[in-house]
Amino acid sequence: MRQYLSLLRHVLDHGVDHPDRTGVGRKSVFGYQMRFNLQEGFPLMTTKKLHTRSIFHELLWFLSGDTNVRALQQNKVTIWDEWATAEQTAKFGRPEGELGPVYGHQWRNFGATLKQDGTYEKDGIDQITRLINGLKKNPHGTRHIVTGWNPKEADQVELPPCHTLFQFYVAPGVPGARPALSCQLYQRSADIFLGVPFNIASYALLTHMIAQVCDMDVGDFV
Repeated sequence: MRQYLSLLRHVLDHGVDHPDRTGVGRKSVFGYQMRFNLQEGFPLMTTKKLHTRSIFHELLWFLSGDTNVRALQQNKVTIWDEWATAEQTAKFGRPEGELGPVYGHQWRNFGATLKQDGTYEKDGIDQITRLINGLKKNPHGTRHIVTGWNPKEADQVELPPCHTLFQFYVAPGVPGARPALSCQLYQRSADIFLGVPFNIASYALLTHMIAQVCDMDVGDFV
């Protein structure tokens, strides 16, 4: 994983010190890009230990559209527990465990109507279904985008989406080969040591899943 190690070195050498909301401070760079050829292997970090159960179950949780940590906890995944306590959820008038309009909601029910009890109607846009249909009907289009960032709801959650938008691109295959599906992710914020290795593996897996559903090979994750 030379790309990831190069990122760490780049931040240490060129990062600037910033204050942040936690009071701890951070060293950061802006606009760094990495590229992983998924045909050469799966980009799972080997220079640090990763809890793959959390990576896989979190992605399935996102795709299910669920916003309650119960399903994660049932699979012994605790990475969202910090924001699901009664104290944290009460800030938004929600019961313990209910996170509100986080990733699953935005991916599967974007722009849905908020009900009086704090839950949502199922009248929003299912961006994942829209994405898959678009890739099948018009694979070479440039509108294969899913966004997790809804400005109207970004302040209604304790932790608004960090990985905010991703786009798929289809490269025509050579004669006799299937087209190749690539994914590019944009993050507004990224904890380089803790979160980025998770994000790389999660979106690489998502690219494999979408490619399988659409009868394509995988290309790059960017």
